[in-house]
Amino acid sequence: MNFNKAISTPITSSASFSYSSCKEAEDIFNGQSSSPLYSRMGNPTTSILESKLASMDNAIACVCTSSGMGAISMSILSLCSKGDEIIAIGGLFGGTYALFSQTLVRFGIKTIFLDASSIDKIEENINDNTKLIYCESVGNPNLRLLDINKIAEISNKNEIAFMVDNTSTASILKPLDLGADICVYSTTKVISGNSSALGGASTFKAIQENSKFYSLRYEFMKPFLKKLGSKALFGVNKKRAMRDFGMSANANASYQTLLGLETLDLRNQRINSSCEIIAKVLEEKGINVNHPSLSSNIDNELYKRVYPNGCGSVITIDMQSKDKAYTFLDASKLLTLTANIGDSRTLGLHMSSTIFSDFTDEQKEFLGISDGLIRLSIGLENPEDIIKDLINCYNEVK
Repeated sequence: MNFNKAISTPITSSASFSYSSCKEAEDIFNGQSSSPLYSRMGNPTTSILESKLASMDNAIACVCTSSGMGAISMSILSLCSKGDEIIAIGGLFGGTYALFSQTLVRFGIKTIFLDASSIDKIEENINDNTKLIYCESVGNPNLRLLDINKIAEISNKNEIAFMVDNTSTASILKPLDLGADICVYSTTKVISGNSSALGGASTFKAIQENSKFYSLRYEFMKPFLKKLGSKALFGVNKKRAMRDFGMSANANASYQTLLGLETLDLRNQRINSSCEIIAKVLEEKGINVNHPSLSSNIDNELYKRVYPNGCGSVITIDMQSKDKAYTFLDASKLLTLTANIGDSRTLGLHMSSTIFSDFTDEQKEFLGISDGLIRLSIGLENPEDIIKDLINCYNEVK
């Protein structure tokens, strides 16, 4: 597209598009032409974002959505039907856990939840109904890490699709290169980086001929494999989910996300470096801080081996009680209290009373949510200023 040589991507704010002839309309609808069909199925501004995100992940294609939960729902519903099962391993974001444990069950889709230390239990939970293995690259907010290569080996051996939520480690980690089939994002977070644009995305690994998706387990994909071959996952997400459920991205949000994407790598470097510095100093001050870069962390060896460029913006502090957590957060002069991560600003939130407030004590325990847990998302401020503020907050509690 020319766009009159504009260096900033133009926003195509149109719900529908005209066709020059009946033949062109036919070609667009049967996939013979790449011209836009209707904005529910794709928008020129969003298409540019999809192309850039696919390139970032070394993916064959990408579909952008209205939110991160939209991307997760789209890619699950494109593969799973009534009677199917999902294996979810590791820490899970509250919205994702609610989708699995409360909503999908209403449609006859069962999820088996495994702790991050239970990779060896994945195979014993696979049966004829298993359609998907799911994990987060970094548990949000329990910060558990996973050996994605090892899970990918299990998924390939058993011919099961493998999906990774890579929201926290966008551009840092490449799950498709490590063996995942689908990568999902809340682009609202670190990719956008400034809380101005809600969005999500799914990127797809190229399907190899006669691979897992040609098995009887994925019989419904035959028409897509026949027509699209290596891009069949892209097609099944577009036609089996986005077309019918309508979790489409809008052009304005896609434009704002493109602006954030331009500085993603620079922000990642700054924020991930700050996380290591801040976590180390807080631990030295006797604060109960959690981050995989710390030698005391259960996943420190995995962090050094698989996550050499960091694991995102989140660190957590456990103040042991809700009252102490409230006092800590309310004393801050720097934190923005909000339910988001990956922002340019440093953010904070008490977990148990907000995102996880609807869950039972047993569910909270499984997800690593204690009464005093505070999630921090480190921003671009000087790490020394962040440390000073957090220590002042801690002193207020003492």
